[in-house]
Amino acid sequence: MSVTKIDEIMNPPAHIHTVRKVVETIADGIDPLVELYRPYVDGLENLPRDGRFLLVGNHTQFGSETVLIPYVVRREIGMRVRPLTDRRFGDMPRPISDVMAACGAVVGSPEGAAELMEHDEPVMVFPGGGREIGKFKGEQYQLRWEGRAGFARVAIDHGYPIVPVALVGGDDVYVGLTSRDHWVGRLSEKVSEKLSGRSDMAMPLVRGIGPTLIPRPQRMYLRFAAPIETTKPARTAPDTWVHTVKERTQESLEAGLGELLKIRQDDPYRELNPLAWRNATRSG
Repeated sequence: MSVTKIDEIMNPPAHIHTVRKVVETIADGIDPLVELYRPYVDGLENLPRDGRFLLVGNHTQFGSETVLIPYVVRREIGMRVRPLTDRRFGDMPRPISDVMAACGAVVGSPEGAAELMEHDEPVMVFPGGGREIGKFKGEQYQLRWEGRAGFARVAIDHGYPIVPVALVGGDDVYVGLTSRDHWVGRLSEKVSEKLSGRSDMAMPLVRGIGPTLIPRPQRMYLRFAAPIETTKPARTAPDTWVHTVKERTQESLEAGLGELLKIRQDDPYRELNPLAWRNATRSG
């Protein structure tokens, strides 16, 4: 990442400030819409009030976590979350790139994350990246980190606690029709590799309501887990501690997903049935 890009992380151009004001005005006015969907939110007490924390979450095929998590954090502690995005998003055309920048998004890199942490900004990352979005049959709520531990290393370097944040609901909006090892799945991987050079970005064949691609109405369930301390103990090798923090984060996130799936299973409002509104499961 160039010096110019680093400078723009904390001091974006004037037109980005203008777009940011518009985005924040919209965000301040969507409370009634969010309340209509009544998301289940738990663990807000686990958010450090000083904003010095790294949110580590799971991607879903609907992407609702990228909007809901920053919205909930801003409403709770009054601070803007800074998402670390896939490098490819940095090449997106305007106005999409402008809106992403106005929302605080930064192309994921050790330098970019370090700059945000040096300014005590709340940061959010999805270690699975884009490969975690396309879910074939049977892959719902599975983490695909492929050994990635860079988030743990940068958090350790800056003394940032990690708050795992699990979201359930986004992988139920669409239903995968075939497994990854089905011939359709293998064909999709080949097409993905030819177009992008990566087979792990294959998109599955899915359906929404009935045979259509209209999203299935689903309630979202969000849980912020207890912060994971990243201060390295004495006499622990740096690489060993990075691996330990990464494993603890993954285990906490997977546990959160499991707990939310159980809550969702017994919730009569999980499919946003208005008749079950009054009986919706409440957060603790």
